[in-house]
Amino acid sequence: MKKVITFGELMLRLAPNGYYRFFQNDQMQATFGGGEANVAVSLANYGLDSVYVTKLPTHAIGQAAVNSLRYFGVDTSKIVRGGDRVGIYYLEKGASQRGSVCIYDRAHSSIAEAESSDFNWDDIFDGADWFHFTGITPALGKNVAAICEDACKAAKARGVKISCDLNYRGKLWTRSEARETMTKLCKYVDVCISNEEDAKDVFGIEAEGTDIYGGKLNHEGYKSVAKQLADKFGFKKVAITLRSSISANDNDWAGMLYDGNDYCFSKSYHLHIVDRVGGGDSFGGGLIYALLNGKTSQDAIEFAVAASALKHSVEGDYNRVSVSEVEKLSGGDGSGRVQR
Repeated sequence: MKKVITFGELMLRLAPNGYYRFFQNDQMQATFGGGEANVAVSLANYGLDSVYVTKLPTHAIGQAAVNSLRYFGVDTSKIVRGGDRVGIYYLEKGASQRGSVCIYDRAHSSIAEAESSDFNWDDIFDGADWFHFTGITPALGKNVAAICEDACKAAKARGVKISCDLNYRGKLWTRSEARETMTKLCKYVDVCISNEEDAKDVFGIEAEGTDIYGGKLNHEGYKSVAKQLADKFGFKKVAITLRSSISANDNDWAGMLYDGNDYCFSKSYHLHIVDRVGGGDSFGGGLIYALLNGKTSQDAIEFAVAASALKHSVEGDYNRVSVSEVEKLSGGDGSGRVQR
């Protein structure tokens, strides 16, 4: 069984019911999620040996966060316990022309105050095949960026494949800070995952002739972005998600994978969105699974995009779908008919 390590922050998600605005009533749904944790859950659902690494407090909320991963079969044995708080994010889901809103309350969380000595990467990577992190994690602080670099060095020394989702978050750091740090980390990365904005925000690489707000995507522009990224950092593969936003509820969704030779575009899906948070992470999880299982570049991007399309129909950060469900959709059955 292939073994994948992911590293990042697991947060408590507080969200009003349905499409209510913040405090439109006095109830909020409490769940857990976070970029790399979402990937870990996808991989566990697909039957891989999925190991999640972070730091969480020992109190009841920290334990509930750990238990949310254990439910799906994620290996939590490498999670470090300590610190005082679990990071929180508040989510108000958008509808129609009103966009979603995300508010962070994650300063001084256990992982944000972690130290390099907390993690024994040689032990963590024993028997591992793949390591995944996102640009959100090093944005938590220079100490966490240093931990990410420690992890990348240890993974590279063991011949472990490394993937990174650029995932720029302007609420966590500036573009110049992101560029400086991610330039150092990306030299270790084999597979880069980006979207229509991240490559521009982090590295100033932009797809020409594209209007993400008006729904106009230029395939040739994205080919150029992928090649520029690969040429700059030596990535073996570059995957780009392609989202056309018609409204908060309705998007067109596709993806592209550049493998150094070919540019493979997936079929496009029209999504009526239930919950878009974790959509990119479900794409990353699908891509990692497909590549580890030897799928061709075309089949890998089809699997990743189909996995993510399904995630948009699932409440919460975690993608609660199986390989067979993803393969059914990627094979052409997107009817949504009742299964009896």
